[in-house]
Amino acid sequence: MYRIFVVEDDAVIASAVQRHLESWGYQVACAVRFDDVLSDFAAFDPQLVLLDISLPFFNGYHWCREIRKVSKVPILFLTSASDDMNLVMAMEMGGDDLLAKPFHLQVLSAKVQAMLRRAYDFAGTAHLLSCGGAVLNVSDGTLTANGQKVELTRNEFKILQLLLEHRGEIVSREAIMTRLWESDSFVDENTLTVNVARLRKKLESTGLTDFIRTRKGAGYLVEG
Repeated sequence: MYRIFVVEDDAVIASAVQRHLESWGYQVACAVRFDDVLSDFAAFDPQLVLLDISLPFFNGYHWCREIRKVSKVPILFLTSASDDMNLVMAMEMGGDDLLAKPFHLQVLSAKVQAMLRRAYDFAGTAHLLSCGGAVLNVSDGTLTANGQKVELTRNEFKILQLLLEHRGEIVSREAIMTRLWESDSFVDENTLTVNVARLRKKLESTGLTDFIRTRKGAGYLVEG
């Protein structure tokens, strides 16, 4: 079931869109905090965003830029002004398509289906893993921590992905090594220790101290 995030401050339009898309079997959430759309976005981890251009606090272009810093999720702009300038702006800001208001709900669902098919024919798993200021994009391997891009090695990415997937649980060193090397045979334990230490240092440089905790004799933990 695909998750669709609706950022629309007109409650009548938002609820109509939500009901219609849910009737098609999608899981739909509407933005609540228009001063902090990115937090709602990260918490829901959608696979498609419907984004109105005219919003309180910051416009849709602003939120499109912010979303693009952490995700390549398809974004469909909704606008009451469908002139060429809006279309150009929407594409330049990282949008994937634009739908002019007023629109028929059937046209919206057809567009949504087409965008999801294009984006996820060869994918389908969750794209974002987030916790305490860190957002890991599983599809392209990027980490954004406290608004800063962090370069990760392949091993660092896999370690962090596993810990975030099991947030609040202790993950054993053996489980991490199995994820890294497919088998924990012939693996030097020191290699894992070095990888975790380097990952911690990168997180600490963004202000995320004690993000990865050690449980002596048991493994590592990211607290939810």
